[in-house]
Amino acid sequence: MEYSQAEILQTVRMTEIEHLDVRTVTLGLSLRDCVRSSVEETAGAVREKIERVAARLVPTVNEIGEEYGLRIANKRISITPASLIAGQARSAREYLPLARAIDEAARAVGVDFVGGYSALVHKGATDAEIHFLDSIPEALATTERLCSSVNAATSRAGINMDAVRRVGVLIKEMAERTSERGGLACAKFVCFANAVEDNPFMAGAFHGVGEPEAVINVGVSGPGVVNHAVRHMPPDAPLHEMAELIKKLSFKLARAGELIGREAARRMGLRFGIIDLSLAPTPVPGDSVAEIIEALGFERAGTHGTTAALALLTDAVKKGGAMASSNVGGMSGAFIPVSEDAAMIEAAQLGALSLDKLEAWTSVCSVGIDMVAVPGSTSAETIAAIIADEMAIGVMNHKTTAVRIIPVPGKVVGDIVEFGGLLGSAPIMAVNAFSSDVFIRRGGHIPAPIHSLRN
Repeated sequence: MEYSQAEILQTVRMTEIEHLDVRTVTLGLSLRDCVRSSVEETAGAVREKIERVAARLVPTVNEIGEEYGLRIANKRISITPASLIAGQARSAREYLPLARAIDEAARAVGVDFVGGYSALVHKGATDAEIHFLDSIPEALATTERLCSSVNAATSRAGINMDAVRRVGVLIKEMAERTSERGGLACAKFVCFANAVEDNPFMAGAFHGVGEPEAVINVGVSGPGVVNHAVRHMPPDAPLHEMAELIKKLSFKLARAGELIGREAARRMGLRFGIIDLSLAPTPVPGDSVAEIIEALGFERAGTHGTTAALALLTDAVKKGGAMASSNVGGMSGAFIPVSEDAAMIEAAQLGALSLDKLEAWTSVCSVGIDMVAVPGSTSAETIAAIIADEMAIGVMNHKTTAVRIIPVPGKVVGDIVEFGGLLGSAPIMAVNAFSSDVFIRRGGHIPAPIHSLRN
């Protein structure tokens, strides 16, 4: 489909006035051919391959952004889950050379983040994977660009509650190891149900085993564009007209993102993968998912009815993107990271937005409890219970859900923690005061739901 002059001019206007950007161009890279007889040898092969294949990623994407006049906020890499390529390790400490080699390679090629220090343990974990999980806190605390994830549940396998319980402990350890930075390591970690293999967004990106050797994936973000358009609609416009407006905007956002992705892939001699349409907010005023919700007719994001509004928004984004491209993938909907959305922060501070409401939102949006800061005194069992609820929503609804939560050492409800940059700042939100400890300590496995039996 050719790009018309009017479409190009409208894209330029969205870029200049309405905060449109290509949030990330992510190189997905298989490292399965890097396995060697020792972790140290594997780490060396991994670093060499990342530096060789990704050498031109940042300059190429920067050139394209300048030529097309589009902001491209981040250049990133996703890799094969690291637990799959370093099975030779026999202790958590033995994995650390691999973590540092990945981080050093990311620094050498100039990318913002590299995702894929990950494990897929939704049905169980091998001895090596248990050691790998135990390596995550130190790996994230001692690196800058490395991101990590664990897939603890799927709709076909159910929920690995032993993994969920362990992740609760690991998150507490991550927070303590980076206490002087507000528990920052936790912001680089996600626990998933139904993780997707082609996600270009951090911290949960990894390059799945079903993916090709190397591929360019794009995440385009336009909450500011949608917010601007919704606020200029008549206050009595019916909701089906609002949905149609958002769908048309999503179509245009997808076209702009695919243009950048295909051109980057062509110049690098790689395959173009997918475009992820997820509306991802930033701390910039107006570039907010919560403001879109409020513009649909609410005093504050988080009040009654906002789950329905978010469902409308997510569905319209998916429909518009599917009309524009046959390469829509990732999660493609709406992200709700509290610390990265100015209106969400304000709603949480005013008491309009609670952890329970965020959980309800996750049943209809792209991911889940995201960039939520809670008191440093929150127990590992409570964190695991919050994760378990999110895993259940994903498993029962055949969708991706996730948790990125930060128990900030020394902070209490009402305090603010500053992360800076795109991670923004987060108000410390209250958790339920009643215990879930006995349930979490049972461990074991929650079986897959009956509707998983589809064959």
